[in-house]
Amino acid sequence: MENEFKLTISGKSINEGFARVVVSAFVAPLDPTLEELADLKTAVSEAVTNSIVHGYGDKCGNIYITGKLKDDTVRITIRDRGCGIPDVEQARMPLFTTGGADRAGLGFTVMESFCDKVSVRSRLGSGTTVALTKRIAGKAKW
Repeated sequence: MENEFKLTISGKSINEGFARVVVSAFVAPLDPTLEELADLKTAVSEAVTNSIVHGYGDKCGNIYITGKLKDDTVRITIRDRGCGIPDVEQARMPLFTTGGADRAGLGFTVMESFCDKVSVRSRLGSGTTVALTKRIAGKAKW
């Protein structure tokens, strides 16, 4: 049992909700619980928001989202071609932010608490890729 999708959205905050809906529809065949679905949607929101706010800043670039289902596991990858993260380990620390006083610095912490695995790859000047992996306990309907 496998399925996948690819989506490109403009890096505008208005599209963050659209990304959540697409991911929700994509995992529906796994019959996730409301909690599993909310967790995944929140993690996707954080990753997309990071691309918009930190990756592109005042510019607008594309965000590339891919999803893969295999058996009972979903992997969602969010990639931008923004400025990149100078120190990924530091960026993953709770409360660390480069976004100023209006940002809490909890994006990666939230992603990690709602997913089974979060991997982050980044290159200065080339962008960042965040991969979210979550096992869904529901029964697949395909």
